[in-house]
Amino acid sequence: MITNGFTYLAILFAICGLIAMAEGANKYRIFKIIPGIVILYFSVMLLSTFELWTKTDSINTTYKAVKSNLLPSMIFLLLLKGDIRQIAALGPKMILAFITASLSIGLGFIITFLVLKAWLPDTAWMSFAALGGSWMGGTGNMVAVQGALNIPDASMGYTLLMDSINYAIWVMLLLAFVPLSPQFNKWTKSNTKLIDEVSARIEVKAQNSDAKINTSSLMFLIGIGLAASAFAQYLAGFLPESAFFSQTTWTVLIITVFGALGAMTKLGGIAGSSELGNILLYGIVALIASRANFAELGQAHIFVAAGFMVLAVHAICMLVVAKLFKLDLFSCGVASLANIGGVASAPILAAAYSRALIPVGVLMAMLGYIIGTGGGLLIGKILLSLS
Repeated sequence: MITNGFTYLAILFAICGLIAMAEGANKYRIFKIIPGIVILYFSVMLLSTFELWTKTDSINTTYKAVKSNLLPSMIFLLLLKGDIRQIAALGPKMILAFITASLSIGLGFIITFLVLKAWLPDTAWMSFAALGGSWMGGTGNMVAVQGALNIPDASMGYTLLMDSINYAIWVMLLLAFVPLSPQFNKWTKSNTKLIDEVSARIEVKAQNSDAKINTSSLMFLIGIGLAASAFAQYLAGFLPESAFFSQTTWTVLIITVFGALGAMTKLGGIAGSSELGNILLYGIVALIASRANFAELGQAHIFVAAGFMVLAVHAICMLVVAKLFKLDLFSCGVASLANIGGVASAPILAAAYSRALIPVGVLMAMLGYIIGTGGGLLIGKILLSLS
């Protein structure tokens, strides 16, 4: 059993390396069906279930320090290959997808509560209200809803259980669906011309570049990536915090601005930023998966089932609207995770489609922070009236 933070981190990155190497070898058919990042997520979660490591002070400190500092660096490095001017005209369908995601999540809580009310405790509406704040925005919204409704900590335990298990599996599913994008878009008859053009321009720009990866470029990118992360966090410390904007939220916003501006300068032409960004992406996904635990599925099973029911209603609504309004899988997936996952997750899913689209994920998640608390309170009021 691992109790040391460095050993824990070393194991996670070793697993990342092995899976990335196996996927890059193009010898294993499984990678043509399931993306390597999904296999990574499942593998690390399985090891966490078998308690290969425990949440000691050393491991908790390592997790928080590495994830909070490398996430901004990852966003910055991946953004350097995406000129934000090329994605400014993606159109109103992203907003439609986001509104659909938010409303369908709220509807999911209401339907689930009515169906399972006989098996749920009397305080279940509180747990659902807090989770609604999180799944329409983020953790800050969850805390705001708890304070506004005076939700007891015991009820928050159920909320946190659902928010970890159901969210983890939903992220894994959305990442797994990325390769199915062409088939989905054909089914909905969506016009992905704008997104395809953005991706194509980025690829052409990369192919036409004479820059080559070398030691000096990698050292420079590592240095500027870490420096950008540190500076963004430093600036975020001066900005006011609220239920909507935490220091992490400000950091992500600032680093997104840095990356977007950097992409329009000579920084965008330096070779190696995509490769380094992907390394950090794998590491962060492994860190997130290391906090999930399949064994927890046996606890509070009715709440976990309720979480899946909410997600099922949400998915059905998204499919119906996607078919009616010809939405593409990228728009639906990022809008969904912008609500359920927030600023830390939506850019990761966006990057799985195209690194040029990371800013879209960040901006969509920010909409969630704005409406999350109000949405959670509204869900609570409706569910209380139905109790």
